[in-house]
Amino acid sequence: MLFAPKEKGQGLVEYALILVLVAIVVIVVLALLGPAIGRVFSNIITSI
Repeated sequence: MLFAPKEKGQGLVEYALILVLVAIVVIVVLALLGPAIGRVFSNIITSI
């Protein structure tokens, strides 16, 4: 029971690290695919 607060803090840090890693992956994917996605939407808009 003495270690319960430390384990909660450790779990919180682990979730924060996972969230940061997911955010980095999303930013990289959007940076790489952003222009291509923009062209697709531009083509759709011009065809309408």
